Amino acid sequence: DATGDGTLPAAAGGTTPEFTTTVATAETPAVILYTSGTTGRPKGAVITHRNLTANARALVQTWGWRDDDVLLHALPLYHIHGLFVACHCALLGASRILLMAKFDAKRVVELLPRATVFMGVPTFYTRLLAEPSLDVDRCRRMRLFISGSAPLLVQTFEDFRQRTGHTILERYGMTETGMNTSNPLGAERRPGTVGQALPGVSLRIVDERERDVECGGIGQLLVRGDNVSPGYWGMPERRADDFTADGYFRTGDLARMDADGYVSIVGRAKDLIISGGLNVYPKEVESYIDRLEGVVESAVIGVPHADFGEAVIAVVVPAAGTQLTESAVIQRLKNDIAGFKVPKRVVFVDALPRNAMGKVQKNVLRERYGATSANAR
Repeated sequence: DATGDGTLPAAAGGTTPEFTTTVATAETPAVILYTSGTTGRPKGAVITHRNLTANARALVQTWGWRDDDVLLHALPLYHIHGLFVACHCALLGASRILLMAKFDAKRVVELLPRATVFMGVPTFYTRLLAEPSLDVDRCRRMRLFISGSAPLLVQTFEDFRQRTGHTILERYGMTETGMNTSNPLGAERRPGTVGQALPGVSLRIVDERERDVECGGIGQLLVRGDNVSPGYWGMPERRADDFTADGYFRTGDLARMDADGYVSIVGRAKDLIISGGLNVYPKEVESYIDRLEGVVESAVIGVPHADFGEAVIAVVVPAAGTQLTESAVIQRLKNDIAGFKVPKRVVFVDALPRNAMGKVQKNVLRERYGATSANAR
């Protein structure tokens, strides 16, 4: 705990300083990290020394890490983002770290003049934008702002650039793979995308029969490289489900790739809604809802429906003082998207449930609103 007490130090107190050195190879497990569990029960991903070193080298190269960089670190140290992505770049780059016990927006703004690199989840950036003291001058020494672990809203991307003069670099990764893609350091960082494949990482986007989809088509994202975990702890039987015959890991994420290799994450395969036999991609619907005046953010889920199999439900966080109504949101969406994608119901909440890394827990929303009556619409 925060004072240094707990079961680990208690157990260590009875040990001796004598030990036998264990030789580790590239394939030796270095750590077991549990998945975030946003779509189901967490699983322990076995991460090897090869996985960690391959990913660190690719990131240091891609992000142009320098020995005079100073990382402002406010991420949790029990997650791959803070524990490895952030720390390993600084360690491999022989750089300094300003380590915060936890994220505090006001304190981050105060420390920015002493730093050159900051990594955060989208929630960090929305909270930084709420700080009046965040401006171009505070960020004058900063070289790079990086975002990941959850989708970054295009509006947040644009607001941050206008406020600070910096373009956030968004990347994409998983507990099982480390980082897979990144927007480029010295070229266009496209809002709404997670960039291109990192050095040493191969990507495929495939349909339900695992045939490559055409450019711009939506399918499941597959990844292969030295960064990919060999499997889950105590679950060897899952390998056939998790990997293709030629060694690609099935991420479970739905994505599209443009002609320049920029990847956009559409959502989780488990979050895909099939309504009346038609596919509804939640992130697409969310992008239209989030553009509506008075909407802070939204989450779209599928719930059981007697006629359609599943019905689209939107859970919306309205801005303070706004007078949004369910009928108004539905009517405005009917002008923008196909009828089968329009939510049957709109539920308003003060905040969306999130895990420690800021990811929306759609499994919690499905449990909460699974019995919501959508059959009358």
